[in-house]
Amino acid sequence: MSRIGRIPVKVPKGVKVSFANEVMTVEGPKGKLTQKYHPIIQFEDKGDEIVVSRPNEEKQTKSFHGLYRNLLNNMVTGVSTGFTKVLLITGVGYRAEVQGKLLVMSLGYSSDIFVGIPGDLTVTADANGRVTVTGIDKQRVGELASQIRKLRLPEPYKGKGIRYDNEQIRRKVGKSGVK
Repeated sequence: MSRIGRIPVKVPKGVKVSFANEVMTVEGPKGKLTQKYHPIIQFEDKGDEIVVSRPNEEKQTKSFHGLYRNLLNNMVTGVSTGFTKVLLITGVGYRAEVQGKLLVMSLGYSSDIFVGIPGDLTVTADANGRVTVTGIDKQRVGELASQIRKLRLPEPYKGKGIRYDNEQIRRKVGKSGVK
């Protein structure tokens, strides 16, 4: 049995989960998420938790078992607490600010870079170079954070660029360190 798939999904108070027409819907205090699923996977509601099960031991069915259990867990977590990714901007003159539905960043290029903020996500930027992406959909939060990071990847010599809050950059010794 799938190690991930056999763990029941805890459903906190105030979150409603429903399954109909091969679509799982999760509603909570922060919003509503929907996801299509393969009909071979069964969901059993046991009050405050949901158990995901599969009918056979085929490789594809095992894959679906763990996948849909994790997707359901992420949806429940998203509508109850939400997801956050923090990016740090490091470099002289590098900065970011939010102007309406745009994130305006100065990253050492000849002109500023404008990034559109989707309606379901929230982006904040402070003066210390911290950009915070918040939302209920884990995939969309991670995708926007990744797109922002790609605009100026961290470089290993001075550490300039955009990196995740928990990311460690392996620093290299420059030419002046070698004789």
